[in-house]
Amino acid sequence: MIFDSYSNSALQLANRIVMAPMTRCRADHTDAVPNDLVVEYYRQRASAGLIISEGVPVSDRARGYLNTPALWNEAQAAGWKPVTDAVHAAGGKMFAQIWHCGRVAHAALHADGSAPAGASIKPVATQTMIPGPDGKPVSVDCGQPEALSIQEIRGVVTEFAHAAKLAMQAGFDGVEIHGANGYLLDQFRCPAVNNRNDAYGGSLANRYRLLLEVVDAVAAEVAPERIAVRQSPYGLGNGMVADPEPLVTYPWLARELNQRGIGFLHIYCQTADWIHDATHSMMPALRDAFHGALIACGGFKTAAACEEILARGHADLIAIGKPFISNPDLVERLRRDAPLNKWDTATFYARGERGYTDYPTL
Repeated sequence: MIFDSYSNSALQLANRIVMAPMTRCRADHTDAVPNDLVVEYYRQRASAGLIISEGVPVSDRARGYLNTPALWNEAQAAGWKPVTDAVHAAGGKMFAQIWHCGRVAHAALHADGSAPAGASIKPVATQTMIPGPDGKPVSVDCGQPEALSIQEIRGVVTEFAHAAKLAMQAGFDGVEIHGANGYLLDQFRCPAVNNRNDAYGGSLANRYRLLLEVVDAVAAEVAPERIAVRQSPYGLGNGMVADPEPLVTYPWLARELNQRGIGFLHIYCQTADWIHDATHSMMPALRDAFHGALIACGGFKTAAACEEILARGHADLIAIGKPFISNPDLVERLRRDAPLNKWDTATFYARGERGYTDYPTL
């Protein structure tokens, strides 16, 4: 089942294995243009039915980490074109994950020194990397955010739409809107972070207003069937607080996305959650609410584990993260039930080819 093709009205995927989006920090922070190493990295992994790129910031202020390739100008779009060409030549499909880090950032990462953008002025107790005095990365606390004004929120919506337009220009097969993992769109959703008293705060509909405005703006540039939205119902990363009513919150969003004809809803959970709430409650509730493809992500390392979720009807596609880092031929390894290479955490966000394009294949 996991090796069967999947199709909707706009796309056909060779199998149901998705390479999950993972930040790798191999671009140059100055211009954020993908380089030849990025081309090779994704080309090696093109046997996945669908690759979702690492998060690509939609503006300079959207950046929260050093050296992430971006998608807000023509030069960056031109840099992504060899990546998508290489993936297509190898028989794969690829979405760009468009991303705004929000308060998970630091002014030193932004060319104009602007403060991190937030749903509110509540800071996040986590760290990021900035250029040190000698040019080497140093770890610092994320900066004090500024709450976005209504005008700035409208600007963010425009930035997402522009990034989506550039993604299609760069040859991507679609886009994923990153609404998970404690980044800007998730910050607006979270009532513990979003204490606004305007149209973007308070009720569930208000807290999801920005995400849905982004979805609508992106859908004006990209066919809805080619759009994915990522959510993390049980995620506590980057200062998130457990949602008090997840089985109300996420099916509500799923119905809104379904009404818009969105093609993919991508759900990330930690491994244990798939065994408990996600498997037995959340995914069936989402299945009832959303008629596009459900992507399940979190802790899958064997074909059998993938097949179990598919067989229950709780997902249509399975996204796999870190095993793809160390196993560019992961699809074939799963097919053969072959041993997996171990990943090297020290090189996840390093520079150069080590731990990036030099893992062995079968």
